[in-house]
Amino acid sequence: MTQTTSSKRPITVSLVVAIAFFMQFLDTTAVNTALPAMAESFGTDVVRLSTGVTSYMIALAIFIPASGWIADRFGTRNVFCAAIAFFIFSSILCGTSQSLLQFVIYRVMQGMAGAMMSPVGRLAVLKTASKEDLPTVMNYITMPALVAPIVGPLIGGYLTTYWSWRWIFYLNVPISIVCILAAWHYIPKDRADFTTPPRFDFRGFILSGLSLTGFMFGVELFSKPAVALWIPFVLIFVSFVLLRINVKDSARVRTPLIDYAIMKIKTYRITILVGSVSRMLIGVFPYLMPLMLQEGFGLSPFKAGSLFLATMVGNLTMKSATVWIIRHYPFRRVLIVNGILTALFLFITAWLTPDTPVWMILLVLFVTGMSRSLQFSTLTALAFADIPPHQMTSANTLYSTIQQMSIGMGVAIGAVALHFSSLLHHGTLGHFTVFDFRLSFIVVAIIGIVHLIGYTRLPLHAGMSVRIKKHHNLGD
Repeated sequence: MTQTTSSKRPITVSLVVAIAFFMQFLDTTAVNTALPAMAESFGTDVVRLSTGVTSYMIALAIFIPASGWIADRFGTRNVFCAAIAFFIFSSILCGTSQSLLQFVIYRVMQGMAGAMMSPVGRLAVLKTASKEDLPTVMNYITMPALVAPIVGPLIGGYLTTYWSWRWIFYLNVPISIVCILAAWHYIPKDRADFTTPPRFDFRGFILSGLSLTGFMFGVELFSKPAVALWIPFVLIFVSFVLLRINVKDSARVRTPLIDYAIMKIKTYRITILVGSVSRMLIGVFPYLMPLMLQEGFGLSPFKAGSLFLATMVGNLTMKSATVWIIRHYPFRRVLIVNGILTALFLFITAWLTPDTPVWMILLVLFVTGMSRSLQFSTLTALAFADIPPHQMTSANTLYSTIQQMSIGMGVAIGAVALHFSSLLHHGTLGHFTVFDFRLSFIVVAIIGIVHLIGYTRLPLHAGMSVRIKKHHNLGD
């Protein structure tokens, strides 16, 4: 009976962490819907208020690399619960903001909390779960990243319209309190190193912070039609130069903040390099599709959001089959075949028009949601399949950092494709038609097919420790 209880703990921990992830992702996506109402409250415009969104993303980028060191120093459970508590505090402050300056400061605080919640929460799951449990637990904690961007705008729109935008932040309080109580009860207490902690890599912290801040800010500028396209490209180029310096420095530091040596593990390296492109394509869909439904098809935000819910239904439907598929088919085959399906439906999406029957649009969105869900969960399970326990913290820190960059790049790809199409078609920026979205989806679909070549380098036996499920005898 002890074995049965311990085998259920990883699932329980992953559910607790998933709740925290969902709250964080929901908060981020819901805020975007409320920007006009918030701008009116602060007596400013939406363009200036976008600083509040950018400041949150920059705070995430700066502090995520430090999350692994902090978790090892103070204990995973302690840091995770403290991060949620700080998220409650900063959420209340965001809800009580009376000016743009206050809001930006409080969003930075919220970003600092979020930078600890996501990677440390995943680390808690990785420390609890065995290799064979990874497909199941990763299936749970990847769900918020897929579902929240879909339901977030609807919840944000409802609260803003019928209550107040401030309730977007107040809603975090009861959810967070429940999450802290559950985390403290179910996440095992691990050792906090107060006596001989590893030296903090300040140089690595500065380099990674500057590179990720520049990258996220550059990505944000892609969505600003008034900003010349060369500016974000230069920012991102400089960011990659700084990141390259950071990688070289880490090899000479005894305890680097991010240990890039973990990239020597082939399965992990492929999920970082090739998988980042897959995550970009997964991230571009929630950006382009709602815009196309509104700007191209002329639907209201509510109708566009209602149609887009079909994607969430597809995500949730595939969750029940994901673990079975991973256990019965090689990772390489799943990633390539499902990647082809993902690209195919991106291409089909390009040919949707305002005259397309609603049932057909819903079907395309549903299947796209299924393929996105399977690809995202498969990548996350494979990433940690061959990581030794003593390198799990380093692997998780780097993975969290790259995942944050990938999501941003997904938006950038969509924004750049739209801008170039608008320039070619109209000679101006900011005016998008069905043709512009069609061209953008075609470009994204082509990238989706080409990048699958990288997965052919995976051996058929890749991630075998994850695919094999051990059966425990209740009497053992």
